[in-house]
Amino acid sequence: MKKYLFAYAVLATALLFFTCRHYRAENRRLVENQTTLAADVTRYRTRLGAEAASVQALRLRCGEFETLRAADAEQIRRLGIRLRRLEAAAKAVAVTDAEIRTPLRDTVVVRIHDTLPVRDTVRMFRWRDPWISVEGRIGRDSAACRIRSVDTLRQAVHRIPRRFLFIRWGTKALRQEIVSTNPHTRIVYAEYVKIER
Repeated sequence: MKKYLFAYAVLATALLFFTCRHYRAENRRLVENQTTLAADVTRYRTRLGAEAASVQALRLRCGEFETLRAADAEQIRRLGIRLRRLEAAAKAVAVTDAEIRTPLRDTVVVRIHDTLPVRDTVRMFRWRDPWISVEGRIGRDSAACRIRSVDTLRQAVHRIPRRFLFIRWGTKALRQEIVSTNPHTRIVYAEYVKIER
């Protein structure tokens, strides 16, 4: 009888230990999520002068992601991906802002109007660099412009270890680093959601 009581006590203690460990990890995850939601995007420039941003990762369970990010979940479903197979979801918003100055030049355009050729003067402009190209024309009564911007956002997700004196262990947080290759681009918003199992 004592053997059974001892085995029951060991089993109950082990169950209590693992339950407390699970709830402690869950509380830590929720505290990290609150810190992440309260923090802003940190913007900085790399050594080469490229625009970069850093944001802490949000750690959600699949059900939480489906509830809290319903629009994103619906868009992922439309892609044919099941949410339970999702590992992470990232989103970055960048705005391109460039001040452009370019000379205007006159161009003569011949149009046929009622079988008579009509000469019209159109003012044209064109400007380009490796990331943005702008071209347009200014007519007598209208203006037309075409702007094309090319940008590449490189994203890296890394873990930040916990520290005690000089010892690093475990994972304190996940961070996402985003670098833009376009110098005219400013990263406005970034989000990284890690799906927990």
